[in-house]
Amino acid sequence: MHSKKIKQYSKKLSWLLRHGALQEGVPMDPAGWVSVTATLEYLSISHQDLMLVLLQNNKARFELQNNRLRACQGHSLESLPITQEALEDSWFKYDSESDSIWHATQRQFVAAIKAKGLLRGQRSHVHLASTLDSPVGKRVGAPVLIEVSCQKLRAEGYEVFQSSNGVILTRHVPVNCILHIRDT
Repeated sequence: MHSKKIKQYSKKLSWLLRHGALQEGVPMDPAGWVSVTATLEYLSISHQDLMLVLLQNNKARFELQNNRLRACQGHSLESLPITQEALEDSWFKYDSESDSIWHATQRQFVAAIKAKGLLRGQRSHVHLASTLDSPVGKRVGAPVLIEVSCQKLRAEGYEVFQSSNGVILTRHVPVNCILHIRDT
């Protein structure tokens, strides 16, 4: 399979597992898992090609366990049969020594973030990164970096999680948990 085709299938798989399973009639459990068999049928590809798509993904967006598959994070609550609780039960508690975690965004969102904090939008959780150079958890090329305090999040009652590919997740980041907002 050519790299262009792998990228096409990766995007289609990402959409299915993050947003479209219910719409496409692909059975999904509350933690976002679908069977490999149902995935192969939906994509109309071989098991070998699916493995190529999973292995070639540069951000390890997918998780394979036994005969089931899911997106590590990024699920739409409104269009999937998932729950925040089931996702959180399947992730790891984030227990880093470092207090700072990072979110990258566009300049046009800064005023809203200063007013309301970081909101999950249509997704199940806010996505953050453990380090400034992390390949996951931040929007690539976003010109604004937001430093968030894990300690303050926990003090406000927000749990912090880490998905299997290293993305840091929480339900909301209140304004008082933001340490700094700066251009990259």
